[in-house]
Amino acid sequence: MTVATLPSLSLGPVLYLWDGPKWRDFYFRIADEAPVAHVVIGETVCSKRLHFIEPHVGEVVERLERAGKSVSLASLALVTLERESQIVRALARDSAHPVEANDLSALGLLAGKPHSVGPLINVYNGATARLLASRGATSICLPPELPMASVREIVRDAPGVAFEIFAFGRVPLAISARCAHARSKGLVKDNCQFICGDDPDGLVVETLDRQPFLALNGVQTVSHTCQALIQELPELAAAGISRIRLSPQDCDMVSVARTFDDAIAGRSAPADAIARLQTAYPGASLSNGFHYAQQGAAWIAGHASA
Repeated sequence: MTVATLPSLSLGPVLYLWDGPKWRDFYFRIADEAPVAHVVIGETVCSKRLHFIEPHVGEVVERLERAGKSVSLASLALVTLERESQIVRALARDSAHPVEANDLSALGLLAGKPHSVGPLINVYNGATARLLASRGATSICLPPELPMASVREIVRDAPGVAFEIFAFGRVPLAISARCAHARSKGLVKDNCQFICGDDPDGLVVETLDRQPFLALNGVQTVSHTCQALIQELPELAAAGISRIRLSPQDCDMVSVARTFDDAIAGRSAPADAIARLQTAYPGASLSNGFHYAQQGAAWIAGHASA
Protein backbone atom coordinates (compact mmCIF):
# COMPACT_ATOMS: atom_id res chain seq x y z
CA MET A 1 0.00 0.00 0.00
CA THR A 2 1.06 3.57 -0.60
CA VAL A 3 0.02 6.61 1.37
CA ALA A 4 -2.28 7.70 -1.45
CA THR A 5 -4.32 4.50 -1.29
CA LEU A 6 -4.69 4.13 2.47
CA PRO A 7 -8.38 3.86 3.43
CA SER A 8 -9.72 5.61 6.52
CA LEU A 9 -11.53 3.97 9.42
CA SER A 10 -15.24 4.38 10.09
CA LEU A 11 -17.50 3.17 12.88
CA GLY A 12 -21.00 1.93 12.11
CA PRO A 13 -24.01 2.37 14.41
CA VAL A 14 -24.45 0.26 17.54
CA LEU A 15 -26.79 -2.54 16.45
CA TYR A 16 -27.60 -3.78 19.97
CA LEU A 17 -29.74 -2.41 22.78
CA TRP A 18 -27.44 -0.66 25.23
CA ASP A 19 -28.90 1.59 27.90
CA GLY A 20 -28.58 5.32 27.31
CA PRO A 21 -25.59 6.04 29.58
CA LYS A 22 -23.62 3.07 28.25
CA TRP A 23 -24.35 4.14 24.65
CA ARG A 24 -23.33 7.74 25.41
CA ASP A 25 -20.13 6.78 27.24
CA PHE A 26 -19.16 4.39 24.45
CA TYR A 27 -19.20 7.22 21.91
CA PHE A 28 -17.49 9.62 24.30
CA ARG A 29 -14.58 7.20 24.51
CA ILE A 30 -14.60 6.72 20.74
CA ALA A 31 -14.40 10.51 20.36
CA ASP A 32 -11.49 10.84 22.77
CA GLU A 33 -9.43 7.73 22.01
CA ALA A 34 -10.30 5.89 18.77
CA PRO A 35 -8.50 6.65 15.46
CA VAL A 36 -11.68 6.64 13.38
CA ALA A 37 -12.44 9.43 10.92
CA HIS A 38 -16.18 8.89 10.44
CA VAL A 39 -18.92 7.71 12.81
CA VAL A 40 -22.48 6.65 12.02
CA ILE A 41 -24.90 6.85 14.94
CA GLY A 42 -28.58 6.12 15.39
CA GLU A 43 -31.00 3.21 15.66
CA THR A 44 -31.22 0.87 12.69
CA VAL A 45 -32.74 -2.30 14.16
CA CYS A 46 -35.84 -1.49 16.25
CA SER A 47 -37.66 1.82 16.62
CA LYS A 48 -38.76 0.88 20.14
CA ARG A 49 -35.16 1.35 21.25
CA LEU A 50 -34.99 4.98 20.15
CA HIS A 51 -36.04 6.43 23.48
CA PHE A 52 -32.93 4.95 25.13
CA ILE A 53 -30.55 6.97 22.96
CA GLU A 54 -32.54 10.07 21.98
CA PRO A 55 -31.68 12.07 25.14
CA HIS A 56 -27.97 11.63 24.39
CA VAL A 57 -27.73 12.10 20.61
CA GLY A 58 -27.00 15.83 20.73
CA GLU A 59 -24.14 15.58 23.21
CA VAL A 60 -22.68 12.55 21.43
CA VAL A 61 -22.64 14.35 18.08
CA GLU A 62 -21.07 17.42 19.68
CA ARG A 63 -18.36 15.36 21.38
CA LEU A 64 -17.53 13.44 18.19
CA GLU A 65 -17.36 16.56 16.05
CA ARG A 66 -15.25 18.38 18.62
CA ALA A 67 -12.80 15.49 18.29
CA GLY A 68 -12.61 16.10 14.54
CA LYS A 69 -14.76 13.18 13.40
CA SER A 70 -17.46 13.46 10.74
CA VAL A 71 -20.90 12.17 11.74
CA SER A 72 -23.81 10.62 9.84
CA LEU A 73 -27.21 9.58 11.18
CA ALA A 74 -28.52 6.11 10.36
CA SER A 75 -32.05 5.31 9.21
CA LEU A 76 -34.08 2.27 10.23
CA ALA A 77 -33.49 -0.95 8.31
CA LEU A 78 -37.14 -2.06 8.26
CA VAL A 79 -40.17 0.25 8.29
CA THR A 80 -43.44 -1.51 9.12
CA LEU A 81 -45.47 1.08 11.07
CA GLU A 82 -46.76 4.57 10.31
CA ARG A 83 -44.83 5.82 13.33
CA GLU A 84 -41.62 4.41 11.84
CA SER A 85 -42.44 5.96 8.48
CA GLN A 86 -42.76 9.34 10.17
CA ILE A 87 -39.40 8.84 11.92
CA VAL A 88 -37.63 8.16 8.62
CA ARG A 89 -39.41 11.02 6.85
CA ALA A 90 -38.42 13.45 9.59
CA LEU A 91 -34.83 12.25 9.50
CA ALA A 92 -34.59 12.67 5.73
CA ARG A 93 -36.31 16.06 5.83
CA ASP A 94 -34.81 17.72 8.90
CA SER A 95 -31.40 16.23 9.65
CA ALA A 96 -28.56 18.73 9.74
CA HIS A 97 -26.16 15.83 9.21
CA PRO A 98 -25.79 13.43 6.29
CA VAL A 99 -28.10 10.43 6.51
CA GLU A 100 -27.09 6.82 5.95
CA ALA A 101 -29.93 4.96 4.25
CA ASN A 102 -30.48 1.39 5.41
CA ASP A 103 -33.82 0.79 3.66
CA LEU A 104 -35.12 1.39 0.15
CA SER A 105 -37.86 3.70 1.42
CA ALA A 106 -35.18 6.00 2.86
CA LEU A 107 -33.44 6.04 -0.52
CA GLY A 108 -36.58 7.42 -2.09
CA LEU A 109 -36.86 10.17 0.50
CA LEU A 110 -33.19 11.11 0.17
CA ALA A 111 -33.08 11.19 -3.63
CA GLY A 112 -31.40 14.36 -4.84
CA LYS A 113 -29.69 15.04 -1.50
CA PRO A 114 -26.14 13.99 -0.58
CA HIS A 115 -26.38 10.82 1.52
CA SER A 116 -24.64 7.49 2.11
CA VAL A 117 -25.84 3.93 1.62
CA GLY A 118 -25.45 1.45 4.45
CA PRO A 119 -24.51 -2.25 4.28
CA LEU A 120 -28.12 -3.40 4.76
CA ILE A 121 -29.07 -2.27 1.25
CA ASN A 122 -28.18 -4.80 -1.44
CA VAL A 123 -25.66 -3.30 -3.86
CA TYR A 124 -24.48 -6.29 -5.84
CA ASN A 125 -23.21 -4.75 -9.08
CA GLY A 126 -21.68 -1.63 -10.56
CA ALA A 127 -24.89 -0.59 -12.34
CA THR A 128 -26.73 -0.36 -9.01
CA ALA A 129 -23.87 1.64 -7.52
CA ARG A 130 -23.90 4.07 -10.45
CA LEU A 131 -27.68 4.50 -10.19
CA LEU A 132 -27.47 5.25 -6.46
CA ALA A 133 -24.67 7.72 -7.06
CA SER A 134 -26.75 9.50 -9.72
CA ARG A 135 -29.48 9.96 -7.10
CA GLY A 136 -27.17 11.54 -4.53
CA ALA A 137 -25.25 8.71 -2.83
CA THR A 138 -21.73 9.92 -2.03
CA SER A 139 -20.54 6.67 -0.42
CA ILE A 140 -21.71 3.07 -0.35
CA CYS A 141 -20.92 0.45 2.29
CA LEU A 142 -21.10 -2.80 0.37
CA PRO A 143 -23.01 -5.77 1.84
CA PRO A 144 -20.72 -7.87 4.05
CA GLU A 145 -21.52 -11.14 2.29
CA LEU A 146 -19.89 -10.08 -1.00
CA PRO A 147 -16.74 -11.96 -2.05
CA MET A 148 -13.66 -9.99 -3.00
CA ALA A 149 -14.11 -10.75 -6.70
CA SER A 150 -17.47 -8.98 -6.64
CA VAL A 151 -16.13 -6.08 -4.57
CA ARG A 152 -13.33 -5.52 -7.06
CA GLU A 153 -15.72 -5.60 -10.01
CA ILE A 154 -18.22 -3.17 -8.44
CA VAL A 155 -15.51 -0.66 -7.55
CA ARG A 156 -14.08 -0.88 -11.06
CA ASP A 157 -17.51 -0.40 -12.68
CA ALA A 158 -18.50 2.64 -10.60
CA PRO A 159 -15.62 5.12 -10.76
CA GLY A 160 -15.98 8.22 -8.62
CA VAL A 161 -18.02 6.47 -5.91
CA ALA A 162 -16.48 6.09 -2.45
CA PHE A 163 -16.85 2.51 -1.26
CA GLU A 164 -16.74 1.16 2.27
CA ILE A 165 -16.24 -2.42 3.49
CA PHE A 166 -17.77 -4.04 6.60
CA ALA A 167 -14.51 -5.32 8.10
CA PHE A 168 -15.24 -6.07 11.76
CA GLY A 169 -18.27 -7.24 13.71
CA ARG A 170 -21.02 -9.82 13.75
CA VAL A 171 -22.44 -9.81 10.24
CA PRO A 172 -26.05 -8.59 9.86
CA LEU A 173 -27.85 -11.39 8.02
CA ALA A 174 -31.60 -10.76 8.22
CA ILE A 175 -34.27 -8.58 9.80
CA SER A 176 -37.90 -9.40 10.46
CA ALA A 177 -41.14 -7.73 11.48
CA ARG A 178 -41.36 -10.37 14.23
CA CYS A 179 -39.00 -10.58 17.19
CA ALA A 180 -37.43 -14.00 17.64
CA HIS A 181 -35.39 -12.63 20.55
CA ALA A 182 -38.57 -11.87 22.51
CA ARG A 183 -40.13 -15.20 21.53
CA SER A 184 -37.07 -17.04 22.84
CA LYS A 185 -37.78 -15.51 26.26
CA GLY A 186 -41.52 -16.33 26.19
CA LEU A 187 -42.54 -12.79 25.20
CA VAL A 188 -44.00 -11.08 22.14
CA LYS A 189 -42.77 -8.05 20.23
CA ASP A 190 -45.52 -5.69 21.44
CA ASN A 191 -44.74 -6.53 25.06
CA CYS A 192 -41.07 -7.46 24.76
CA GLN A 193 -40.00 -5.69 27.97
CA PHE A 194 -36.81 -4.79 26.05
CA ILE A 195 -35.47 -8.23 26.86
CA CYS A 196 -32.81 -7.90 24.15
CA GLY A 197 -31.04 -5.49 26.48
CA ASP A 198 -30.04 -8.53 28.55
CA ASP A 199 -27.82 -9.60 25.65
CA PRO A 200 -25.69 -6.56 24.74
CA ASP A 201 -23.70 -8.56 22.20
CA GLY A 202 -26.56 -10.70 20.87
CA LEU A 203 -28.12 -13.99 22.03
CA VAL A 204 -26.27 -16.99 20.62
CA VAL A 205 -28.43 -19.61 18.87
CA GLU A 206 -27.21 -23.21 18.88
CA THR A 207 -27.98 -26.11 16.59
CA LEU A 208 -29.66 -29.28 17.92
CA ASP A 209 -26.23 -30.72 18.64
CA ARG A 210 -25.22 -27.63 20.67
CA GLN A 211 -23.01 -25.93 18.12
CA PRO A 212 -23.11 -22.08 18.02
CA PHE A 213 -24.83 -21.08 14.80
CA LEU A 214 -26.28 -17.55 14.74
CA ALA A 215 -27.10 -14.77 17.20
CA LEU A 216 -30.36 -12.93 17.79
CA ASN A 217 -30.48 -9.17 18.23
CA GLY A 218 -34.11 -8.24 18.70
CA VAL A 219 -35.75 -8.47 15.27
CA GLN A 220 -32.36 -8.90 13.64
CA THR A 221 -30.32 -12.04 13.02
CA VAL A 222 -26.53 -11.69 12.99
CA SER A 223 -23.69 -14.14 12.61
CA HIS A 224 -22.29 -16.02 15.56
CA THR A 225 -18.76 -15.33 14.35
CA CYS A 226 -17.16 -11.89 14.08
CA GLN A 227 -16.06 -10.90 10.60
CA ALA A 228 -12.46 -9.67 10.73
CA LEU A 229 -10.99 -8.56 7.40
CA ILE A 230 -7.62 -7.48 8.74
CA GLN A 231 -5.16 -9.63 6.81
CA GLU A 232 -7.12 -8.60 3.69
CA LEU A 233 -6.52 -4.84 4.14
CA PRO A 234 -3.79 -4.51 1.49
CA GLU A 235 -6.02 -6.23 -1.07
CA LEU A 236 -8.97 -3.97 -0.19
CA ALA A 237 -6.85 -0.85 -0.41
CA ALA A 238 -5.42 -1.91 -3.76
CA ALA A 239 -8.97 -2.38 -5.07
CA GLY A 240 -9.79 1.25 -4.24
CA ILE A 241 -11.82 0.88 -1.03
CA SER A 242 -12.06 4.28 0.69
CA ARG A 243 -13.25 3.27 4.16
CA ILE A 244 -12.92 0.30 6.47
CA ARG A 245 -16.01 -0.06 8.68
CA LEU A 246 -15.95 -1.39 12.22
CA SER A 247 -19.29 -2.46 13.68
CA PRO A 248 -19.51 -1.95 17.47
CA GLN A 249 -19.50 -5.06 19.62
CA ASP A 250 -19.64 -5.26 23.41
CA CYS A 251 -15.86 -5.30 23.65
CA ASP A 252 -12.90 -2.91 23.67
CA MET A 253 -13.65 -1.12 20.39
CA VAL A 254 -10.93 1.47 20.97
CA SER A 255 -8.38 -1.36 20.94
CA VAL A 256 -10.04 -2.80 17.83
CA ALA A 257 -9.82 0.58 16.07
CA ARG A 258 -6.17 1.01 17.03
CA THR A 259 -5.40 -2.48 15.78
CA PHE A 260 -6.97 -1.80 12.39
CA ASP A 261 -5.28 1.61 12.20
CA ASP A 262 -1.88 0.01 12.82
CA ALA A 263 -2.58 -2.71 10.26
CA ILE A 264 -3.68 -0.20 7.59
CA ALA A 265 -0.54 1.87 8.14
CA GLY A 266 1.69 -1.20 8.07
CA ARG A 267 2.81 -0.82 11.67
CA SER A 268 1.47 -4.27 12.60
CA ALA A 269 1.89 -7.61 10.86
CA PRO A 270 -1.33 -9.59 10.14
CA ALA A 271 -0.58 -12.30 12.71
CA ASP A 272 0.04 -9.72 15.43
CA ALA A 273 -3.10 -7.79 14.47
CA ILE A 274 -5.23 -10.95 14.65
CA ALA A 275 -3.85 -11.75 18.10
CA ARG A 276 -4.68 -8.22 19.26
CA LEU A 277 -8.25 -8.56 17.98
CA GLN A 278 -8.67 -11.82 19.88
CA THR A 279 -7.47 -10.06 23.04
CA ALA A 280 -9.81 -7.10 22.49
CA TYR A 281 -12.80 -9.38 21.79
CA PRO A 282 -12.14 -12.46 23.94
CA GLY A 283 -14.20 -15.55 23.27
CA ALA A 284 -15.28 -14.46 19.81
CA SER A 285 -14.61 -16.67 16.80
CA LEU A 286 -13.18 -14.65 13.92
CA SER A 287 -14.30 -15.29 10.35
CA ASN A 288 -13.58 -14.10 6.82
CA GLY A 289 -15.21 -16.78 4.69
CA PHE A 290 -17.50 -14.47 2.73
CA HIS A 291 -14.45 -12.60 1.42
CA TYR A 292 -13.21 -15.82 -0.20
CA ALA A 293 -16.63 -16.93 -1.53
CA GLN A 294 -16.83 -19.64 1.12
CA GLN A 295 -19.18 -20.19 4.06
CA GLY A 296 -19.26 -16.96 6.05
CA ALA A 297 -18.28 -18.56 9.35
CA ALA A 298 -15.02 -19.93 7.93
CA TRP A 299 -11.61 -18.55 8.85
CA ILE A 300 -9.04 -18.63 6.04
CA ALA A 301 -5.72 -18.07 7.79
CA GLY A 302 -2.89 -16.31 6.03
CA HIS A 303 -4.52 -16.49 2.59
CA ALA A 304 -4.22 -12.84 1.60
CA SER A 305 -0.71 -12.43 2.93
CA ALA A 306 0.62 -15.62 1.37
